[in-house]
Amino acid sequence: MSSRIEQIIDEIDEFIESCKFQPLSATKIIVNKEEIEELLRELRLKTPDEIKRYQKIISNKDAILEDAQSKADAIIADAQAKAQELVTQHEIMQKAYAQANDTINAANKQAQEILDSATQDANSIRLSAITYTDDMMANIGSVLNQTLEDAGGKYKGFIDALQSCLDVVNHNRQELAPQTAQAAAMTGSYHEEPADAPEFNRSRPSILYASILLLTSSRASLPTLSASAP
Repeated sequence: MSSRIEQIIDEIDEFIESCKFQPLSATKIIVNKEEIEELLRELRLKTPDEIKRYQKIISNKDAILEDAQSKADAIIADAQAKAQELVTQHEIMQKAYAQANDTINAANKQAQEILDSATQDANSIRLSAITYTDDMMANIGSVLNQTLEDAGGKYKGFIDALQSCLDVVNHNRQELAPQTAQAAAMTGSYHEEPADAPEFNRSRPSILYASILLLTSSRASLPTLSASAP
């Protein structure tokens, strides 16, 4: 919508276009003074009001621009703050992830070191146990071998003593056999010994007694063996 000043200017322009040229002139026109003065006077009167209106519009425009600029600045500041917050959060998350990864790596490294140390200790203990067991078994084997050797010699003497005693007993029984048969044939409870009866070897009891003593001493000197010994 055009202002009154613009309308007056258009009317002045139309008025000038409607005026007639002076005779013998292509630039000068004949103007109605009163009509043109009326238009100019109205133009002068309307000019302050229009200027005020335009100033008001300009002021409003400036206020609108300032408000828009303020809103734009606020939006930009808010966007920048959010962007900075996101960047800060991202940096915090990156640091947290890095710290978490460092912690996990350190824990894995420590766990591996503990596992390696435990494995090494277990292997060392196992080797020590195997070595100790082997030494103990070697000592036991040595003791058993020595015991077997000692027991073999003593048992051999014991067996020889038993065999000697058995020989003495069998020999004495052989000597007693004729007298036992003769006594069984006699009906009386007492009889005199025949003159032709073979004389009993009185040295045999002493041999038997010596054999029994040898057997007793051999048995006392034998080592005590457990029931599980072969």
